[in-house]
Amino acid sequence: MKHFKAIEEFHRYLNLPAPHHPLISVLDVAAVPQPDRYELVNMVMDFYSISVKRMSNVTLKYGQHPFDFNDGIMSFMSPNQVFSIGAYDVGKKIEKSGWVIYIHPDFFWNTPLAKTISQYDFWDYSLKEALFLSEKEETIINKIIQNILQEYEANIDKFSKRIIVSHIEALLNYADRYYHRQFITREKTNHQVLERVEKLLTDYFNGEDLISKGLPTVAYLAGQLNLSPKYLSSLLKVLTGKSTQQHIHDKLIRKAKEKLSTTNLSVSEIAYELGFEHSPSFSKLFKAKTRQSPVEFRATFN
Repeated sequence: MKHFKAIEEFHRYLNLPAPHHPLISVLDVAAVPQPDRYELVNMVMDFYSISVKRMSNVTLKYGQHPFDFNDGIMSFMSPNQVFSIGAYDVGKKIEKSGWVIYIHPDFFWNTPLAKTISQYDFWDYSLKEALFLSEKEETIINKIIQNILQEYEANIDKFSKRIIVSHIEALLNYADRYYHRQFITREKTNHQVLERVEKLLTDYFNGEDLISKGLPTVAYLAGQLNLSPKYLSSLLKVLTGKSTQQHIHDKLIRKAKEKLSTTNLSVSEIAYELGFEHSPSFSKLFKAKTRQSPVEFRATFN
């Protein structure tokens, strides 16, 4: 595992000159020398990465998942995420273009973005959930990066940091907008995800896992779908207006109503069958969702 604490360390690893600023770097992907090593190398960095690039004859792994950069994509990595990179075809030259911005968290110190940067969900998406840009979108993003590059390469003055941070914030806001568009325009694929979520929840609530394992978690559903939890929740929020956790609770309430209206089981027994160790926790959630206690709901059927 190679651990890069400073951006300058990473530049040295890539055989590049030192960055113009110790806390931020803007790299032209085409200018990065082709590596002479062809094995996958595990890495972790203590800084943010924002990239817009196209690459061929390169494989990248995020966790255990391979990722292909042949299409023009935008991706994000927050500090301390583990990834691997290396060339996989020794006989072919790596073809690459685009930009990567590396930003140490200290660069945002004493700026509004220091408090808000973690609110962008895509920092927690995996690389295979990258943003696919249209030509128009890619043009807009590249213009913002050019503005950042211009400030980055200019003489540093008291305005530089503020201007660069404002451009980075614009970059993040456009990415947020384009992800929202991607959730909508990839309609067939995304609605297949929604259908699978419903099937997974139905199978889980009809199976034996509720008693032994408790309620399904967001992480469980995301894992079954091979998605990151944040990406799944963001996708469902756009498609349905509800987060993954809300979908789980909705399925739970439907199942609870079914048991309350069609069986003679006590509230405690129903709570146990639905994965609750304590009946009051079930009753509290049920009332929060329906504005009725389980007993009051059952009374409407008598």
